[in-house]
Amino acid sequence: MKVVREFSAAHFLKNYRGKPEPLHGHNYRVEVILEGDIGEEGYVVDFLELNSYLKSILPEHRNLNEVIGENSTTERLARWIYERVKERFPQVREVWVWETGRFAASYYER
Repeated sequence: MKVVREFSAAHFLKNYRGKPEPLHGHNYRVEVILEGDIGEEGYVVDFLELNSYLKSILPEHRNLNEVIGENSTTERLARWIYERVKERFPQVREVWVWETGRFAASYYER
């Protein structure tokens, strides 16, 4: 199963091609994929429950450098989201974060 949410946030890279990148924003798209057994209810996890949880943890209108606590690349943001989702939904298999319509990174545990 997959739930998709979007949020807006700012970030900068501390050393991009030899110099700091200016603070700028993106409209991120997050895809969270869960796998598991279908329960008695007929689903792995209630879509609305996962959607609500994502809404509560995604750093809407924040500076990702302050939230993540390190150079806020899309790869690190995907890992950060994955780790928080796993705390509540151990069925998480992969998280995709789209920085733009053409550029994305994913995180999953091997």
